Amino acid sequence: MPQSLSHNLLHVIFSTKERRPWICSEHREALHAYLAQSVRHHDCECYRVGGVDDHVHIAVRLSRTLAVSDLIRELKSSSSKWFKSQSNSLKQFQWQRGYGAFSLSPKDLDALLRYIDKQEEHHRQQSFQDEYRKILRKYGIEWDEKYVWD
Repeated sequence: MPQSLSHNLLHVIFSTKERRPWICSEHREALHAYLAQSVRHHDCECYRVGGVDDHVHIAVRLSRTLAVSDLIRELKSSSSKWFKSQSNSLKQFQWQRGYGAFSLSPKDLDALLRYIDKQEEHHRQQSFQDEYRKILRKYGIEWDEKYVWD
């Protein structure tokens, strides 16, 4: 087959360092827009960026020529630099070292988009840590509490 084709949908999640509430409503929309544009800059399709004060969720179709880890490293690096430049109060901003990236079927994309859209409502009842543990269990991923948080 001479042509390379792919359709890799991902739910990407990462938090601020120590889950500090850096992403206040004043800066949230701009940060989400920046992340979406960064995804597109890497020839990926960004369906949605959302989240609350301490983390983001991104629904993305990964480019066939890009590794997941490369995309996330670039997103976190560039957005961190950009976010720090937005205000003196954000100079100490950092993302956590790790991330979650979970594959999904095209038929599950609409449900993921609804989930991302309702993050503020969702997190009135559940912390980021509890949410992340639930997602890890859903995908059958084993983890060690002392290494999953930073």
